[in-house]
Amino acid sequence: MISSERVGLYSSVTLVLLTIITLGFALTAVPISGAFCSADCVEYPYLDTLEQFPGDFIWMYFAMFMLIAYMVFMVSLHDYATTKKKIFGKISLCFTVLSVGILLLAYFIQSSVIPASLMNGEQAGIPLIIQYNPHGIFIALEELGHIMMSFSFLFIAFIFKADTGIQKYIKWIFIIAFILVVLSFVIVSINHGIVRKDRFEVYIISIDWLVLIINGILMSIVYKKLLNNDRDTVARTSGSVK
Repeated sequence: MISSERVGLYSSVTLVLLTIITLGFALTAVPISGAFCSADCVEYPYLDTLEQFPGDFIWMYFAMFMLIAYMVFMVSLHDYATTKKKIFGKISLCFTVLSVGILLLAYFIQSSVIPASLMNGEQAGIPLIIQYNPHGIFIALEELGHIMMSFSFLFIAFIFKADTGIQKYIKWIFIIAFILVVLSFVIVSINHGIVRKDRFEVYIISIDWLVLIINGILMSIVYKKLLNNDRDTVARTSGSVK
């Protein structure tokens, strides 16, 4: 039987690997529009972008699997919490489900609908939902989904002890990530108002994904220690019985 600790270990390792792969492919998608485009930028209505497929869309396929791993990871953290602190795990899971639902919808629609529509010359409505529109629906959904993810970080942080080794670092990484998200939103909004383009989206994705990688690694260490302790306990028990 697979224990909850082993599920936690597998989900942590899988999450780290998928996030790194997703990040790698995302970095190869050079911005051709928005605030970070430096040259040869495409302009509204963004309909001459079919040549960017599949290069600019590959990361979304990995991101969808990454989100599934993230949800299993957060469920494992809820199970890891003590009974008194499971309320924080439950609240975190609510935000996790919201985040995964919003982002899966955004990525699946973007990678499935946009290329097919452009290939068939079906251009109505495309400018509003295409990823190259820096203030379009796709960017807004990404921002919202990752804001929900940052809230899941905030609440899950409270299941960890603040004075116990590696748990202390995991706890504060989650909390600091949320604070950085809030600060980045405030700063971008003050400087650019509602027309913030994709600036906040880039910042919040960078923060959230780095947290998934770092705390995924740290939690894999925690789960590995738990499994080793269980193995030692079983060994000692078997020895005493003999």
